[in-house]
Amino acid sequence: MKVLHIITGLGIGGAEQQLRLLLRRLPTDSEVITLTNPGPVAEGIVADGVPVTDLAMAGNKDLGALPRLTRLVKQGRYDVVHTHLYRACLYGRFAARLAGVRTIVATEHSLGAVQIEGRQLSTSARSLYLAGERLGTATVAVSATVARRLERWGVRRDRIHVVPNGIDVGRFAYDEDARRAARSRLGLPQDAFVVGGVGRLTGSKRFDALVRAVAELPYARLLLVGDGPERERLRRLAAEQGAAGRVLLHGACEDPPPEVKTDEASDPGRSSGPDLPSLLAAMDVFVSTSYDEAFGLAVVEALAAGLPVLHVTCPALHDLPAEDAPGARQISGSVPELAAELRRFEGAPPQRLPVPRAARHYDISHSADQLMAVYEHAVRGTASTREVSCS
Repeated sequence: MKVLHIITGLGIGGAEQQLRLLLRRLPTDSEVITLTNPGPVAEGIVADGVPVTDLAMAGNKDLGALPRLTRLVKQGRYDVVHTHLYRACLYGRFAARLAGVRTIVATEHSLGAVQIEGRQLSTSARSLYLAGERLGTATVAVSATVARRLERWGVRRDRIHVVPNGIDVGRFAYDEDARRAARSRLGLPQDAFVVGGVGRLTGSKRFDALVRAVAELPYARLLLVGDGPERERLRRLAAEQGAAGRVLLHGACEDPPPEVKTDEASDPGRSSGPDLPSLLAAMDVFVSTSYDEAFGLAVVEALAAGLPVLHVTCPALHDLPAEDAPGARQISGSVPELAAELRRFEGAPPQRLPVPRAARHYDISHSADQLMAVYEHAVRGTASTREVSCS
């Protein structure tokens, strides 16, 4: 089966890195087109052996990109076109239709309760989304929560398939040596109490509440892994709260990282730093302060690393029995509550929990198998439709 994936961009982000993980496991002949920003994840996908084409789209209203994309789709003679993220879903579905591709699958990665991909939902955004969705064959939701949101939006239930995000569970197994090395490299004392968070530094993630809470604990450190427009504001806030020396903004972390070539490994100036499992190993408790999530991948990764977790919302866990993640606790996310919860962990010896069923439930291999089932179902459906129309 020949499959073309079309995605808005390939900078470091959850949907982008999820695509890379899936490509490693899907038994398909795959290619990728990114509308813009062929960043580090594009380099990783190419290193994995999958071709990536940059459409070099100038912006959301670059309509000249549509005929270029249509030509590429038509030339590839694909069995399935699979689109990812809002802009790529719109342009990709139209291009696939114009190119004569009958099987079009789209994944909805980032539909929250009140936002999509970090932007506030609007009537026009919803109308445009639904117009594009009708051009496709199937819509994939990354959680049952997102599936219910799509249905409330007006997407037909029989077109929605749940294929949850996945992680490479084994990579996140706790390693004491990795913890010591990561802390040493980050300048964190080996005996420090380290609170952690992972995600894009945007207002919707509410990392400012976490900074304020940690500032109330004089001996706690905060390690934030991610980048985004709120970075400098969070740095200023830490200084205003008297915690500048205890808040470490690490920056984005590609996961899985690209393979290191032999000549790069011998050059210490090109070292990429600790990987995500090592950064999680350096933490003592993980906190997700976001009020609006489509899945909550960082929470699942933290659970796979054996960390106790505090979260405001996490559809990945809400969709499972509570006993599948005994180390996770849902909180309101207020600063006083956060500070109180963190004090409880600060006063206890560091602990690592067994990997819970929730983490194993979301193994990426299961997700790849489920996605292949969606492809096969969609291809059979379009073939049946074609036979009926021909008769």
